[in-house]
Amino acid sequence: MLDKKNKINKEERAVLVGVVQKDQREQEVIEYLAELAFLAETAGAITVKKFIQKLPHPDSKTFVGKGKLQEIKQYIHDRDITLLIFDDELSGSQIGNIEKEVEVKTIDRSDLILDIFASRAKTAQAKAQVELAQYQYILPRLRGMWSHLERLGGGIGTRGPGETEIETDRRIVRDKISLLRKRLNEIDKQAFTQRKERGEFIRVALVGYTNVGKSTIMNLLSKSDVLAENKLFATLDTTTRKIVYETTPFLLSDTVGFIRKLPHHLVESFKSTLDEVREADILMHVVDTSHPGYEDQLGVVNKTLQELDVHEKPTITVFNKMDLYIKHTFDEWLNDETKDQILDDLKQRWQGQTGGNAIFISALERTNIDELRRVILDKVRELYRIRYPYKAEFLY
Repeated sequence: MLDKKNKINKEERAVLVGVVQKDQREQEVIEYLAELAFLAETAGAITVKKFIQKLPHPDSKTFVGKGKLQEIKQYIHDRDITLLIFDDELSGSQIGNIEKEVEVKTIDRSDLILDIFASRAKTAQAKAQVELAQYQYILPRLRGMWSHLERLGGGIGTRGPGETEIETDRRIVRDKISLLRKRLNEIDKQAFTQRKERGEFIRVALVGYTNVGKSTIMNLLSKSDVLAENKLFATLDTTTRKIVYETTPFLLSDTVGFIRKLPHHLVESFKSTLDEVREADILMHVVDTSHPGYEDQLGVVNKTLQELDVHEKPTITVFNKMDLYIKHTFDEWLNDETKDQILDDLKQRWQGQTGGNAIFISALERTNIDELRRVILDKVRELYRIRYPYKAEFLY
């Protein structure tokens, strides 16, 4: 069971660390650290400082160089920092070596994401999925993370998957992993049966980077009450609703958001959730157009969809938060003609890259939602005609 004793009682003061490695741009690492800061905020931490070091390759013992680690240590001790977060995955021995030197709790990006998932897991399925991912993360780090795991102080990175005394025996951890896999297999079978019982409905799945507005769109289109907030991974469990537009029924599912460097253990653990994406007939790829790195985010999601082998499914690319895009892009001195030209260029570009399957909306302002419904309806009806022609005549 997930440890409920270690909930965060107060905001921790965190320092973030990123390394510009060979074949990386510094700006890229700066963007990664900005996202890491958002992850830390979601977990309940305040980011006080970000450190960046350029290295051909990470140090095998402490990830960063000795001089940089001493600089970080001095900063931490001078300002009452309680948490050190690295943007890249650390080995157990690296965590142990760093903690011994800086004398504060040290975690990596994967550990932070797992912590957020642990705090957001509500259902038995989500809890088992996160617990499995946590044990898979811990297993190769047992020796180096021994002292890290037995800490009782609580806070980010210690929302562990076990009791107050974490077992260090690999055999016991492997047994737990085996047990969790069996439990999830049973849940998967039940979920598969439930999906089969939905009947011959066209299925539409919302996909996209985390925090792009999928749940808000879900609420708008289905008039449901799915949690939607400005935090990463606000929802973990897939929500499916039956929707009827102009006598045409279909199923709409909201799925967990993707992110850069998503721990592969989580992808494996959330297989049943991702099955909603695999079994969908149509994908709605939601993009936060107001985000400065929205093109990179779009690329991360497309790459993940390729890994899931679903990239060739019919896809509607929904460019959301256009109200914020306009607010961030246009200043008060631009005339209306120039604004219209910029927007036209944006739309033409993405219509070209998506084969005419792009639509631009603001879910918060409810802008262009009727057009989005029309696009969905056209796609759904088209698939009904192909897959269930005997039903199509009753859908108009």
